[in-house]
Amino acid sequence: MKNISLKKAALAALYAVSVTGLLICGGLVAYADEKDNGKSVDELKKSISEKEKQLGSLEAEMKSLNAGRSNIQAMVKDLKGKKAEMSAYVTELDGQVEQIQENINGLNLKMEEKQKEIEQTEAELAAANAEADAQYSAMKERIRFMYETGDSVYMEMLLKSESFGDMLNKADYIERLSHYDREKLEEYRAVIREVELTKELLDGQKEVLEETKKAAQEEQDNINTLISEKEKQIQAYSADIATKEQAVAEYDAEIAEQNSIIKALEAQMAAEKEALDEATRIHYNGGAFAWPAPSYTRISDNYGWRMHPTLGVQKFHNGVDLAAPGGSPILAAYDGKVAAAGYSSSMGNYIMIDHGDGLYTIYMHASALYVSKGTTVKKGQKIAAVGSTGRSTGNHLHFGVRKDGNYVDPMSYL
Repeated sequence: MKNISLKKAALAALYAVSVTGLLICGGLVAYADEKDNGKSVDELKKSISEKEKQLGSLEAEMKSLNAGRSNIQAMVKDLKGKKAEMSAYVTELDGQVEQIQENINGLNLKMEEKQKEIEQTEAELAAANAEADAQYSAMKERIRFMYETGDSVYMEMLLKSESFGDMLNKADYIERLSHYDREKLEEYRAVIREVELTKELLDGQKEVLEETKKAAQEEQDNINTLISEKEKQIQAYSADIATKEQAVAEYDAEIAEQNSIIKALEAQMAAEKEALDEATRIHYNGGAFAWPAPSYTRISDNYGWRMHPTLGVQKFHNGVDLAAPGGSPILAAYDGKVAAAGYSSSMGNYIMIDHGDGLYTIYMHASALYVSKGTTVKKGQKIAAVGSTGRSTGNHLHFGVRKDGNYVDPMSYL
């Protein structure tokens, strides 16, 4: 078998054309050289098969999106039977909120992945269109040449053969030309089919992306519905004159429970530190804290004595409340080690970080926690998401600072 480069040289010598200069294997030399680096028919068929499979999976993705959405009506109905005991009600509702937040996180990840798929498909479509355009231009040039010359050029070649062997060689080249033309036509059809499928795939991926965005927004609306329901029930419970004294007592008990949990954690950390060498202990070097809720910097409730928003009595507020959208990031205020990451009906999802030398920061009411006990964190690292879990009536971060076993004003460190 003669190699391709020898065939090109032989054919170029045989077919000198004044318009183009060189005709090779049924096409232009430049075109043939270009197609040597393009996709073969087998490669195109494989690409088409893969895109057909991808199109089939898009339908399954759409069904999965619709099946995975939360049934907010069923959730609210189930919660209505648990209002009598406020602590159980809040815990149950927070569990629903956390579940929906996990759905949202998954949908956001899916959106990022789908956007990358769309960018890749758009690049494939551009390449396929360019290949189709190049093939179309070459085929037009080939058809124009054949129309102008007709079959006479082949007859003339055969008649000018110097010997019977030469004539057989030229006849063989003519057959190869015809085969090459058929192959290029098949390639062109395959490229056009690939372009069509790629466009269809791109449209489908965009549709899934839009449906995913819609699902994420619906889930966020579901969270807002649950938070609104909780706000109404807590406010109604706290404002009811018949239960006012009970509500205040419950609030005081919850704060006492918080302090008990935190003091126990501090005692546990102190015991653990006793077993450590001085070189391995954490120390606070006096640096300024990072703002723990960067999405919004408004302080909705300051540290110190204030009129409680729902109880209507003077109560001590042991931290600052930072108003921020639900799901927005909560950052570690400073370098340290996570002393606790858990849930209580009053604090909701919370994190406590040990910064050394008796200094701790506490982050309450999160919708999701991204670190666990024992994790070493850096200043500004994302550790949780803002939420309204626990005894809370709206999305915010309750940020507290403790020094040597007592709460202090966080603004002294921010």
